[in-house]
Amino acid sequence: MDTSGPNRAPDEPVAPLVEIRAVTKAYERGKQRIEVLHGIDLDIPEGDFVALMGPSGSGKTTLLNLIGGLDSPSGGELRVDGERIDQLDGDALAAWRASTVGFIFQSYNLMPVLSAQRNVELPLLLTDMNAAERRRRAAIALELVGIADRAGHKPNELSGGQQQRVAIARALVSDPRLLICDEPTGDLDRKTADEVLTLLQTLNRHFGRTIVMVTHDPKAAEYANRTVHLDKGTLVDEPGAH
Repeated sequence: MDTSGPNRAPDEPVAPLVEIRAVTKAYERGKQRIEVLHGIDLDIPEGDFVALMGPSGSGKTTLLNLIGGLDSPSGGELRVDGERIDQLDGDALAAWRASTVGFIFQSYNLMPVLSAQRNVELPLLLTDMNAAERRRRAAIALELVGIADRAGHKPNELSGGQQQRVAIARALVSDPRLLICDEPTGDLDRKTADEVLTLLQTLNRHFGRTIVMVTHDPKAAEYANRTVHLDKGTLVDEPGAH
């Protein structure tokens, strides 16, 4: 796992890792067409940490799912690292997700019968990596999130914060360019949430991970470099730094 961050000359401009141009998203429910996103334009440079905020139904999770390749836009262009992921078919998109994106959700989605170590190894089972290398990389990821001493514990033997750290390690183990976080602290108390957010901030600042995080919590958004607000499927103000 590369923990050195992006290789870039000091004066080299930061190119957008994510480029969103006139993106729309609509769903069909019977004869009804429900438009969720309306002509979104957004750049996310490599190494950025963006918080997506907005009221319920504003389209923030839909936009997050498009950026992570979990869904496809109805219109517009969506590039990640120069690749038009909106043009990929299902199999190609799945392969792209596996190699490029790490996902962190509000529910930890850990396998209850597996140890923390084995849970972290799960994404690597889709590769041709041998067992020893899978164990090595999982151990590095657990060390990185500060929970190596709990590697042999199953989820029900861990606190909520520890389980989320395992989930973050699982997201990191494939060395993704992009971390997609959907309300990652929604089930945690304030102190534990701050610890997890500090970890995400460290992954961004010291290891160069690009992070896009949906949150309803203004305190959580303060850990990001900038906040993007959506309302009724539209960006409602110019994204800016804190």
